Formats: sequence, C-alpha cells, structure tokens
Amino acid sequence: MIVVHHLNNSRSQRVLWLLEELGLPYEVVRYQRDAKTMLAPPELKAVHPLGKSPVIVDGECKVAESGAIIEYLLDKYDQGTLLPERGTPEKRRLTYFLHYAEGSMMAPLLMKLIFDRVESSPAPFFVKPIARGIAQKVKGSYIQPQIDQHLAYLEGELRERPWFAGDTFTAADIQMSFPLEAAAARGGLDERYPKLKSFLDRIHARPAYQRALAQGGPYELLR
Repeated sequence: MIVVHHLNNSRSQRVLWLLEELGLPYEVVRYQRDAKTMLAPPELKAVHPLGKSPVIVDGECKVAESGAIIEYLLDKYDQGTLLPERGTPEKRRLTYFLHYAEGSMMAPLLMKLIFDRVESSPAPFFVKPIARGIAQKVKGSYIQPQIDQHLAYLEGELRERPWFAGDTFTAADIQMSFPLEAAAARGGLDERYPKLKSFLDRIHARPAYQRALAQGGPYELLR
C-alpha cells in the first residue's frame, strides 16, 4: 500500500490526483499547516529531514519532491495512460513541464506570496509604510512582470495543443496544475488567459481530480 504524507493546501494534492488517475490504492496521512504561519507542522520532519510534503512511502522506498514522485509512480505503475512513449515529442514535453512547473514558474509565485505577506503583516506604524512601499515596488517592477511573462508563454502553449504534452491528458497536466491554481489565486491568471482558464475548468471536472479532493480534504488555493 502506498502511503502519502499529505499537507493541506499543498503540492501533495497533485500526488493524490495522480494516484486516482492511475487507479492505485493508497493511504493518506494528513498534516495541517499552522493557522498563523501557514508552515508545515514539525511532525513532518520525522518523515523527511526538510519537513516538507509531499512524501510517499511505497514498501521500502521513500520518495520526496513532487516531480520525483510523479516520475517514480509513472515508471513503476503507468500502463500507457499518463506517460507518452519514450523518444516522442510528447515525452520530451512531459519531461520539460515536470521540471518547468517547479524550476521556473513557482519561483515568482512564491516571491509574490512572501511580499504579499510583508505588505500585509503587522508592523510598527513608522515601519509599515516603508515595508509596504518596498513590497509594492518589488512586486510591481519585478515579480508580477515575471508571472505575466510565464502566463503569456503558457497561454501560447495551449493555443498550439489542448494539453501541455500534446493532444492527450498526461502527468504533465497534473504537475502544471498547482502553479496554475496558485496563479489563479494570487498571480493574475484571469480572463486575459482563456486557454489557461479552460485548462483549469477541464482538470477540475475530471472525476479523478474530484476523488482526490475528497481524499485530501479542503483545498483552498482558488478561494
């Protein structure tokens, strides 16, 4: 039985979704973020030294990092549904988006989250205007333009094909779900990007996505 160490409102929701798409049995061990800091609880450090989620345990094998978990599960369990054939353009695109999602797109989204909190966090009255001004300047001059560049690029990708790897739904779309949901929540993904909006609507309608939500509990990135 595959065990998923699952943190609420996190990347591990993608792992539950992948397992549902693959039709694999699994067990969920739940962890809750601190309501004030939104950090993972210290109990996760007993699972992995970094105290991060997702982590899966499959027999004697423990795997961390979303992309590595997806690759592991596809290599071991996929029956040709979510993993394109080796050597094809679709397989190369899948590999690219497995790395792009975290290696490129998530960086400015995380920076925006941090500077949003700097802007809104309590501070002495004489410091708060300075902190707010710095945060707004960094977001406006660097972070948001970077996010906009990524969104325009991805909108163009989906003009060329219905899914990120090609004509059919693959694990690339599962990996790309989290940064795009984060962008819809706080990064400016709106009606200016109809292909990306359609992508989110289509993945949210998938039965396996809905089953994963039921297993993972409240998932509030889009609220």
